[in-house]
Amino acid sequence: MKTSLVGSLAALVLGVTALATVALGASALVAITQEDQRDVMLTVYNGGLGLVKDVREVRLAAGTGEAQFADVASLIDPTSVHLRSLTSPAGLRVLEQNYEFDLVSSAKLMEKYVGRKVRIYASDGTFNEATLLSTNGPVFEINGQIHLGYGGRLVLPSIPENLVSKPTLVWLLENQLTTPQRIEASYLTGGISWKCDYVMVLNAADDRADLTGWVTIDNKSGATYGNAALKLVAGDLNRAREPKQLERMMDAAAKAAPSNDARGFAAEGFFEYHLYSLDGRTTVKDQQTKQLTLLTARDVTVRKQLVYYGAQDYYRNAYGVPISNQKVTVLLEVKNEKPRLGLALPKGKMRVYKADRSGSEQLVGEDWIDHTPKDERVKLRLGNAFDVVGERTQKDWRKIAPNLYEVEWEISLRNHKSEPQTVTVIEPVPGDWSVLSATHRWEKIESHTLKFDVPIHKDATEKVTYRVRIRY
Repeated sequence: MKTSLVGSLAALVLGVTALATVALGASALVAITQEDQRDVMLTVYNGGLGLVKDVREVRLAAGTGEAQFADVASLIDPTSVHLRSLTSPAGLRVLEQNYEFDLVSSAKLMEKYVGRKVRIYASDGTFNEATLLSTNGPVFEINGQIHLGYGGRLVLPSIPENLVSKPTLVWLLENQLTTPQRIEASYLTGGISWKCDYVMVLNAADDRADLTGWVTIDNKSGATYGNAALKLVAGDLNRAREPKQLERMMDAAAKAAPSNDARGFAAEGFFEYHLYSLDGRTTVKDQQTKQLTLLTARDVTVRKQLVYYGAQDYYRNAYGVPISNQKVTVLLEVKNEKPRLGLALPKGKMRVYKADRSGSEQLVGEDWIDHTPKDERVKLRLGNAFDVVGERTQKDWRKIAPNLYEVEWEISLRNHKSEPQTVTVIEPVPGDWSVLSATHRWEKIESHTLKFDVPIHKDATEKVTYRVRIRY
């Protein structure tokens, strides 16, 4: 009987001890900081969106307890957070999640101490006990008197609850594994974007070029991603619009928050987009603009075009005087094909340079390109030709019948350069039309587009005359 009683007491003591341990585990707050970080992966999308995968090592008590995951991006989307244990996926479960973004600042501290006791220190080290009545002023009560403003140094006894020094995720976790484990927190964040810029250098004949592509990453997300595995996604990703209230919350959190690389990217098709993975790792600091090499290609095939454009209005009305000094557009066509190129080109700005007689490279034009898959062609509008100009004269315009017209145009192209040039004439003809006569070979390249390729000798003028019948 005595042995049984002792055994029962021992069992009771063990049970109370176990309950105390669980209770202690439930109340203990585990801080998971950047010092615990073991890996970070960053994927940046077009349009100011980033996907962060942050792996950290932590030891959690068995049972239910809270954990703080600090040093996350200020512009984190809290609804996108996903936590999992890489060591024991079935042994860790999230019961509750909070995003603490009420960051410490002088204004926030003052707001939290309205109605509470503070100290105002004078220069000689003495102080007065005061009650902060309002931050607008501020207004204090000292010894029964109201003071507007204060002379001295305001000291607060402690940091109020619910204020954090940096954006923090707080979880209530149910954990089974007591040994160290690696956990991965993944989330979407705003404030980080990337763009692509290209530099093209033409050869003397304007038929070959060297092309370099640069990636520029702009990080204003409120976090630094150290030694990160970097991926870039190019494509038009659809995103559901966020409610305005959540947008304002994330903007407020961001406002409260405080080189070149020779490596290349490996490209791959990914869903209906293209994914570029950096060879190696890099650190993307907060409030930093970083440039990395995307691609380098030599002797890419290009073709320069001089294009003279017309307009549909030229066929609807009679013109009594010539339309003189019309510009001739300079286009550059790039063949995105192997063996020289043949890559998926993200959208971006392409700047084109050419060496002058002294060998110094000068800018000759720039244009935007859209996402361009391999085996497609890119057309760049570089500007207008200086020494090649056009003029058009309406030779005839008559109404043959209701909704039926005949129009005759003469286009004069003048080449003031010291070498022959070829100008492509593009005429957008409206209605149902047919060419009655023409001095040069023509081509109907589209239902409403007439095209002439006109060779012009050096320092010469070439005239193109054609007559069309149009039914509206």
